[in-house]
Amino acid sequence: MRGGAKGPMKRLVIAGLLAGLGLGVPGGCAVNPATGEQMFSVMSPGEEARIGREQHPKLIKAFGGRYDDRALGDYVTAIGRRLVAVSELAGPGFTFTVLNSAKVNAFALPGGYVYITRGIVALANSEAELAGVIAHEIGHVTARHAAQRYSQRVAAGLGLTLLGVLTGSGDLVRAAGTGAELYLRSYSRGHELEADTLGIRYLRRAGYDPNAMAGFLASLGAHAILEARLAGNDTARADGTGLLSTHPRTIERVRKAAQASADIAVENPVVGRQAYLGRIDGMLFGDDPGGGYIRGRLFAHPVLGFRFTVPPGFRLVNTRARVIAHGPGKSVIIFDQAGKPVRGSLVRYLRRVWAPEVALRDVEPLTVNGMGAATGRVRLNTRRGPIDARLLAIRYDADKIYRFVFITPTGLTRKLALGLRRTTYSFRRLGVAEARRIRPRRLRIHRVEPGETVDGLARRMPFAEFRRQRFEVLNALSPGANLTPGRLVKIIAEG
Repeated sequence: MRGGAKGPMKRLVIAGLLAGLGLGVPGGCAVNPATGEQMFSVMSPGEEARIGREQHPKLIKAFGGRYDDRALGDYVTAIGRRLVAVSELAGPGFTFTVLNSAKVNAFALPGGYVYITRGIVALANSEAELAGVIAHEIGHVTARHAAQRYSQRVAAGLGLTLLGVLTGSGDLVRAAGTGAELYLRSYSRGHELEADTLGIRYLRRAGYDPNAMAGFLASLGAHAILEARLAGNDTARADGTGLLSTHPRTIERVRKAAQASADIAVENPVVGRQAYLGRIDGMLFGDDPGGGYIRGRLFAHPVLGFRFTVPPGFRLVNTRARVIAHGPGKSVIIFDQAGKPVRGSLVRYLRRVWAPEVALRDVEPLTVNGMGAATGRVRLNTRRGPIDARLLAIRYDADKIYRFVFITPTGLTRKLALGLRRTTYSFRRLGVAEARRIRPRRLRIHRVEPGETVDGLARRMPFAEFRRQRFEVLNALSPGANLTPGRLVKIIAEG
């Protein structure tokens, strides 16, 4: 049989079936004041608040903590409160946090916990644009999207369990479970577009330019294309969605957001470009000093006191737990620190502690710039085909062991061997004077002077490649655009 209930009717049918089977839930169905629609929820607003309180400190820790700038934090909170005041959940129940992450991201937890990264703050070009980001996340909260997503998961789980009971087929339950996971993962396209619609509503009510959301979504699309170029990926797919991602394409969101705000008139709308740029002048850009720096193919950690380089064609990515370099043909370098101090032979460490479940070959000790080390290799069969992995452990001192894993498709192992060997021997201690010369990058606001050009200002920025494109994306400029004297622009500088 084809077809079936959809939308609000589907949620009512689910609730009715659960109730009829004696599986009623405390949340039930209610009209959402933000959307005006019936929603099925097994999670009460009180439970949402509890979940938010419990997860809030964990999330802050996972994203590198709060960004240490009280004035900026207060500014973001003031914008958030202005928007909440005109929402359907007006009141003091929201918390706004700027995360110390260079990633361009924003999200919300149940219970009114809204987060933006300093990467998002750096990409925005006005208070109205940042307000659009915050308003979108407030829309997720007021529409109770997290509660709906959780309720759908619960309903799917109960439905699959009942399916197994009625048919006696555990295999059927497991097969259907795969489809349910694909359908329910992350926010749906409908939820994302609904959050855009609510966000524009709050922008308009708060007196902001409602077109700012579409403008910033265009910047997000340009940023995604730049990131794809930096990674050597297909730019045509930069704005798309992955198999398990249900977020709408950025271009689609730009178009729909623009359509939604086309006929909305706001008298003297707030844009706040100059004031906003003044607020973010001097903000940290890119890596935080406490987590180490990426400088092209170099990774240096002034605090921990080491450095290494990766071969040409590899792109470094710094995360909280490890450093990863992506290279040709899905080759990867993974660098991290061993969890516990290890005494004794590093050869024994490789075989008995780090990789006891694989049969390492060619295990041998070596010395890397005066530090004891050991290496070994193994060939593994994966779903993507055979790969070669070489493990390297380096004893930095009595308390620290640093580790590399070099992963290459078997067809590229010989070709990449010399470059990866050079990476091995590039690992060394970082001297005090050298560490001082590696300074953090900061966002600076510059007023364009007569005769200055995009290329000229872009050349001032401390990047090895794509400097013009970086400047254009950072300042929301179209490719080939010219600058007008007196215009304020963002540039990146060291120190």
